[in-house]
Amino acid sequence: MAPTIGIIMGSESDMEVMKGAAEMLQQFDIPYEMTIISAHRTPDRMSEYSKQAQGRGIKVIIAGAGGAAHLPGMVAANTILPVIGVPVKSSNSIDGWDSVLSILQMPTGVPVATVALNGAKNAGILAAQIVATYDANVAAKLSDYKKLLEAQVMEMVKRV
Repeated sequence: MAPTIGIIMGSESDMEVMKGAAEMLQQFDIPYEMTIISAHRTPDRMSEYSKQAQGRGIKVIIAGAGGAAHLPGMVAANTILPVIGVPVKSSNSIDGWDSVLSILQMPTGVPVATVALNGAKNAGILAAQIVATYDANVAAKLSDYKKLLEAQVMEMVKRV
């Protein structure tokens, strides 16, 4: 099955965080692709990927980046697809805040939905929610997931 979601990250070191998005998409049976694209070291690859994604059937791009975190914004500048940015606390970041603010503070006209620092699982869920607007199977799985979350909390209530 052709991928619906593109998961990209600036470096292999981001994989530990970004695999959370893949895990959530697997849970909802949404096909995805995952690759490394650096905004700074492979700008032509980044531009090509973001410009061609829609034509290949990608509906949402999840882009994780640490440090200066330009990848999500630069991808958003090159596509009309929704881009979800995942700020990654990397070895060269300022406690992750530089990544958060770099992704969050996009100029008008180039929005990037931004999740919490290292919040790739939420990025996967948000991408699934976007897909659920046109895919009833994914919508049903998300509904079941929300019920599971509620059941887990109610179990905690019983233990308290």
